[in-house]
Amino acid sequence: MTNLDLTRRSLIASAAALPLIGLAQTARAKAPMLGPATTRFNRFMLGEFEVTTLLSNSLSVPDPHNIFGLNVSAEDFADASEKAKLPTDKSQFFFTPTVVNSGAELVLFDTGQSSGDITAALGAAGYAPDQIDIVVITHMHGDHIGGLIHEGSATFPNARYVTGAVEFDAWAGMESQKFDSNMKPLADKTTMLAPDASIISGITAVESFGHTPGHMTYMIESDGQMLLIAADFANHYVWSLAHPDWEVKFDMDKAAAATTRRKLLDMLSTDRIPFVGYHMPWPAVGYVDKHGDSYHYVPESYQLSL
Repeated sequence: MTNLDLTRRSLIASAAALPLIGLAQTARAKAPMLGPATTRFNRFMLGEFEVTTLLSNSLSVPDPHNIFGLNVSAEDFADASEKAKLPTDKSQFFFTPTVVNSGAELVLFDTGQSSGDITAALGAAGYAPDQIDIVVITHMHGDHIGGLIHEGSATFPNARYVTGAVEFDAWAGMESQKFDSNMKPLADKTTMLAPDASIISGITAVESFGHTPGHMTYMIESDGQMLLIAADFANHYVWSLAHPDWEVKFDMDKAAAATTRRKLLDMLSTDRIPFVGYHMPWPAVGYVDKHGDSYHYVPESYQLSL
């Protein structure tokens, strides 16, 4: 038998085996569907500070026009949504507490809807609740104070607490089961701040009233870099931020909230300061771009990683 015959036989055998190989590869490719998923944390440096946003929860909510743009027509709402390529029958809500590590203290801003949510998100980011030194509450809505208490005890056993004095006093005079069960028991461990007060060096309270009576945002500054923990000054990147005069169901003083939005949006766009928005699309970090009298949300891409 010649070498040529061997070569021909090898080619024929290889060709015959190809369908079987293809079937085996096809069978191996049938992996199970795993379902939609995302990360639970996003971390970057701001000067000497380490900042970690946490996705404590995300959920779909129907009929967003019952929440956003209460003072505009269905046609105007649909038109703005269409331009942003957003559906009008449902929306996605994100809940984003933030951890700032100054190198000396670990500071948590807001606590999500439940202790289970915030503990899971912290764990994914490499933290344990007993490592938190300071818990800052931007305002008293349930999705911000929901994680303060776990089975009757403080979720963050070694922490001290900080919130705005105006906010605490306002809610102390209301009927709120969540405030009474989660925030009031921690009152003796809580420092009540006025606007412009510092929590630690590099973290300053910024008056942002309107969404709630004493809603506050917090400016983070380190090594010449700045970031605003913006909480709920705008609850959606299109239906609130891009349209600051649209009324939002959750804003307790709608006129004051709109004034605050424009004030903060002008500052963020003029000074090119990034911000963490509690309900912005995950990972909730972005910039504000202003054109004339309109504003646009610009998600952070890699600027804070350089």
